[in-house]
Amino acid sequence: MTDQPTPPRKPKPALTHIGERELAPSTRMMGHGYDPVLSEGSLKPPVFLTSTYAFASAAEGKRFFEGITGLRPGGAEGLVYARFNGPNQQIAESRLAVWDGAEDALVFSSGMAAISTLLLTLCGQGDVVVHSGPLYAATEGLIARTLSRFGVGYVDFSAGAERQEIEAAIARGQALAAQQGGKLAVIYLESPANPTNALVDIEAVAAARDALAPAVPVAIDNTFLGPLWQRPLERGADVVVYSLTKYAGGHSDLVAGGISGARRWIDPVRMLRNTLGTICDAHTAWMLTRSLETLELRMSRAGENAARVCAWLARHPKVERLGYLGMIADPRQQDIFDRHCTGAGSTFSLYLRGSEAEAFRFLDTLKIAKLAVSLGGTETLASHPAAMTHLSVPPERKALLGITDNLVRISIGIENADDLIADFQQALEAV
Repeated sequence: MTDQPTPPRKPKPALTHIGERELAPSTRMMGHGYDPVLSEGSLKPPVFLTSTYAFASAAEGKRFFEGITGLRPGGAEGLVYARFNGPNQQIAESRLAVWDGAEDALVFSSGMAAISTLLLTLCGQGDVVVHSGPLYAATEGLIARTLSRFGVGYVDFSAGAERQEIEAAIARGQALAAQQGGKLAVIYLESPANPTNALVDIEAVAAARDALAPAVPVAIDNTFLGPLWQRPLERGADVVVYSLTKYAGGHSDLVAGGISGARRWIDPVRMLRNTLGTICDAHTAWMLTRSLETLELRMSRAGENAARVCAWLARHPKVERLGYLGMIADPRQQDIFDRHCTGAGSTFSLYLRGSEAEAFRFLDTLKIAKLAVSLGGTETLASHPAAMTHLSVPPERKALLGITDNLVRISIGIENADDLIADFQQALEAV
């Protein structure tokens, strides 16, 4: 009897349900977007270190490029070139979309690459951005100093604004756009805000947008809480933005950015990403895919640690106050938190009694916590926003936003909580 060749196996569809039960994102992270059949049975996705992909026929190559260039709706049907797509990037994107409950997602070479590509897609000459404040300093600089060079204006409102104030900002943005001969292009939010942890009422923003400018997308930087503790798409946002370097990557060993949302917003950004080449590389996407598998475990442990550390810090006589979402004093902010958030996060602002000298002494005396910018890693990090990440922000705006010289931003990691408390105790004794 002659052995017959084994017919090629087809990849299995993504598993989303067991019977009527919808699988949780933490379960789907273990295989979503990848089938071992396509890679010699490898349990985990390999790293695809290639710049270009072979077509089965010239007609297939034409069809793929029609999708890449937008001549045919729906995007690329297959792999073309590493500036456009790749297996590792597509796996990471599909899993990020699962976490956010989004139709689609894109990954970028950094958080600022994601933000820049998004805003450049949405904004043209004479257009206006309405945004909450504060924003990450580089984002504020991109809007106020870079986009303004090309005729893009902006109007801002405070993070805790109520609907009336938000509507007033949108109306000012529309008036400025009409004056400049453009349009209101996007309402851009950051919540919690960096570094104060101030929350934006996404639902109020969406309602104000629906009333005054229904065609305008609402985009939000969800880096501090997402995607575990806040899901903005469920609150009325259209696009979610991340520095995936932070909690999603979570090990302080990669730099990446991402956006999630409906395809009507994602597809145009993809087109510009193809042109600019701001996609993240294959190895970074592979590392990101690895990290998304443990996202819930890492963020949960860090959140539990932060709750214990902040409970101790709040009682210390050298601590003026905490900007921690588990200890909100303002009723308006508490109301936003109760409606929008499922956890308080693990990054917070520590306001010391004193000024820059006391903050620097505290930072210089830490032993376990690392003196470094960034956040959301497995290790605890501490920094001085006014002198570091937000140094370029004008002094008067820093004062307005509460970015003071006695503010220390802390990102709690997954170490032993009692060890962290001991470290903060000895550092505070030196102040």
